[in-house]
Amino acid sequence: MNRLVPLFGLLLACAPDPRPAPDPQPDPMGSAGGEADAHWTGSLDEDSFAALHELTGEAAPPLHGETIALAGGEAYLSVPEGAGPHPGVLVIHEWWGLNDHIRHWADRLAEAGYAALAVDLYDGQVATTPDEAMPLMQGVDEEAALAILEAGHELLASDPRVRAPKRGVIGWCFGGGMSLKAAQRLEGLDAVVMYYGRVVEDPAALQTIDAPLLGIFANRDTSITPENVTAFDAALTEAEVIHSIHRFDADHAFANPSSARYDHENATEAWALVQAFFDEHLR
Repeated sequence: MNRLVPLFGLLLACAPDPRPAPDPQPDPMGSAGGEADAHWTGSLDEDSFAALHELTGEAAPPLHGETIALAGGEAYLSVPEGAGPHPGVLVIHEWWGLNDHIRHWADRLAEAGYAALAVDLYDGQVATTPDEAMPLMQGVDEEAALAILEAGHELLASDPRVRAPKRGVIGWCFGGGMSLKAAQRLEGLDAVVMYYGRVVEDPAALQTIDAPLLGIFANRDTSITPENVTAFDAALTEAEVIHSIHRFDADHAFANPSSARYDHENATEAWALVQAFFDEHLR
């Protein structure tokens, strides 16, 4: 049996955040042109990425991707400029759902040169409060979610706009745990990034992972504790998974600028690690 960090602990880690999640349904008329373009400076660096989350309504910067059909639902695809092929990255949302914060992450990855496909594991639903988010996360059917990830993984290889020769996955919190599950299940992954997601401490359950893994964790996380991370690190080593674990003196959700626990300095360092990791394994 897999030794998993208890789900209840992960719920608690995701929950205590008094700041609202980004606007889940952007106004397409208010997100392009005029004042919006005046604020847009790109999202690659941490300062610009954080600034995206401070602008709302007509001042909000435009999104650069598009909504597409995927596995009976929808996803958000953001592709770099120029003809492909482009390396591809599956993007898995936090417990809030596929909101603008995650779309901005997809755009950020596209700006870095990756075709980013942000999947929706909540069937179009988006939460803005913990009371809304908890039942959405608890209601996820794991097999159905993995089927969506499989479809997204295949789309990155076959879509003529992408034709990804190499593909990776990234996720945060709930999405970090699903990123690990994708690594355990999907064939043909070339890189896995998980931010403070639910871990597995049983080496046997990790032996199906073929891709190198980058784990980003927070030392003050009360659910994915330093002890859990140490056990996960040891299990990956025993399972002979190529991996790199990085721990930051921060709280859960420290990389989300819309979170009260956002830590600019550590988020900057973590993003640099992600860029270097994807550049090494997906280019």
